[in-house]
Amino acid sequence: MGKITLYEERNFQGRSYECMSDCSDFSSYLSRCQSCRVESGCFMVYERSSYTGNQFFMRRGEYSDFMRMGLGDSIRSCRMIPMHRGTFRMRIYERENFSGQMMELMDDCESIQERFRMSDCQSCNVMEGHWLMYEQPHFRGRMMYVMPGDHRSFRDMGMTMRISSMRRIMDSC
Repeated sequence: MGKITLYEERNFQGRSYECMSDCSDFSSYLSRCQSCRVESGCFMVYERSSYTGNQFFMRRGEYSDFMRMGLGDSIRSCRMIPMHRGTFRMRIYERENFSGQMMELMDDCESIQERFRMSDCQSCNVMEGHWLMYEQPHFRGRMMYVMPGDHRSFRDMGMTMRISSMRRIMDSC
């Protein structure tokens, strides 16, 4: 299980809210959220409610100022990432709805362009494990969390970024 404590103000000030599962909207608990402590587990935090907007991966630690981290002035929702032990497997597709070139991954990929000669990735099927997808090669830039299941269109998920690299979320959270 994971536990995250969210604070209204920077540097762990103001009202707080403890969360041990997914929360699609903090607004009934906090007027805003500008810092947090992850006591255990891993979480994705989102700039907007209902798990939308820019995302940021949080593992155990203290995050005293979201603005300084490039997350904007507040976050509105969070999702706990379950621990996964075992193999990782994902199919990535060049276009939406599982069309175009398809490649299968079982490990991290620093650059889909270099490794697979794929110009883009717009949908995926995650068979095993939890993954982070990144806008730039070498796990940089904005990120997107994908859990097991079919993800037919990253655009329909609210992501307008181009996917260039991906990494497994290992159980070392």
